[in-house]
Amino acid sequence: MSHEIMKNRAPHPARAAAIRSIETVEAGDREGWLENFHAEAVLEDPVGVSPMDPEGKGHHGIDAIAAFWDNFIGTGNVRFHIRESFACGNECANVGTITTRSAEGAVGRCELVMVYKVDAEGKVLSLRAFWEVDEMMADFF
Repeated sequence: MSHEIMKNRAPHPARAAAIRSIETVEAGDREGWLENFHAEAVLEDPVGVSPMDPEGKGHHGIDAIAAFWDNFIGTGNVRFHIRESFACGNECANVGTITTRSAEGAVGRCELVMVYKVDAEGKVLSLRAFWEVDEMMADFF
């Protein structure tokens, strides 16, 4: 786990939501991760058409976000290394590397930018992750 840079930056509601998201994903805490989202949140991971989102419209609402966890996040082990964090307005953009280990032991890495937008209570309204699927697939070993 390497997102200490986020904890050392100025407190911000969107950054706090991003930290909760990262920590719950790394801990394998499905319910904690889902509790971080607004009931009508939208998850785009990655943004656009991908094997995870064939229509490129994102995953809308808690049920769809829970299915995303079940089908993708929960199937392996995910680690983040965040190098930069920029918060303004009700959003926070984090730049880093994600490392995923599948249940079969395959490991992949890719660079990404994650943008969190929160409501007045700090619940995630949208999470948009910018990363290149082909890069991740090519890097599995």
